[in-house]
Amino acid sequence: MNNIFEKVFNNLEPVLVVGDLMVDEFIWGNVRRISPEAPVPVVDITGETFHPGGAANVVANIHSLGGCVYVSGVIGDDNEGKRLIDSLSHKGISTEGLIVDKTRPTTLKTRIVVRSQQMIRIDKEKQEIVDERITGQLLDYIKKVITSVKTIVISDYGKGVINQRLLEELIPLAKKHDVITIVDPKIGNFGYYKGVSYITPNHFEAQDLTGIMIKDEASLKACMEAIIRRLECLAVITTRGEEGMSVLTRDGELSHIPTKAKEVYDVTGAGDTVVAILALGLGVGVDIVDVARLANYGAGIVVGKIGTAIVTQEELLETIKNDKV
Repeated sequence: MNNIFEKVFNNLEPVLVVGDLMVDEFIWGNVRRISPEAPVPVVDITGETFHPGGAANVVANIHSLGGCVYVSGVIGDDNEGKRLIDSLSHKGISTEGLIVDKTRPTTLKTRIVVRSQQMIRIDKEKQEIVDERITGQLLDYIKKVITSVKTIVISDYGKGVINQRLLEELIPLAKKHDVITIVDPKIGNFGYYKGVSYITPNHFEAQDLTGIMIKDEASLKACMEAIIRRLECLAVITTRGEEGMSVLTRDGELSHIPTKAKEVYDVTGAGDTVVAILALGLGVGVDIVDVARLANYGAGIVVGKIGTAIVTQEELLETIKNDKV
């Protein structure tokens, strides 16, 4: 695994992330009493943190791993949008590809956490597809930077940025420039993903996409084969929670990768870390199964952290060296 790590991180190539940008807010507190107004706990706030979320968390992970990253997405004309711009700019990431849409808010996910336990999540968002003008601006930026990247991550959270027109232009454009495409999918856009290089559904999404219930290895393989046939992709990487992940390539080879998580505190953003590492590895020509094993280590690190988390090269290398399996 050390050889794979060195091959990836000694030869990093730029990545473009296109998708649904978010801000993740965490309100931390304690509960000592029940409200006299209703049978609900009263949270005494002890702190508040903000993190890039959704597609922006993919960007943050690529950056924390030492990669050069471009980003294209939509924000609102609001404080959350400004916060996201400031956060990315502070990291030295260009925000030129962030399009401001005054008709919608920046997606905000607010989580209230008490003693490491998430109590409730509050979403502020608009899920309608962005209008043609905004889609055109996104495509203009993508066309501007596509010759500078080796891989594009399509981070689809179903908030309207990833839509039929965008995909119908982006996927052929990527093929024209020999750029790898990886999609972290949502069911609603499944029909438009045809032609992507790789797709990373979790096992629930894979079931919903195909209608095949995953009960054993045979049904898992049948489910993944159905995705490959429909999308004509090179491989499907299915994340399976405590079962780790499985990779099926177009030639029919199925590989299982056991989880590396020691303790699971919070799965928020784990898929973002996986797709970030896949993008970096595939961009330098690492075999999909090998880079999936590397991504599995990354996922094992971030689920052991509370909140929206990122992973660094140092953490990844240390985890690999300490793995006795």
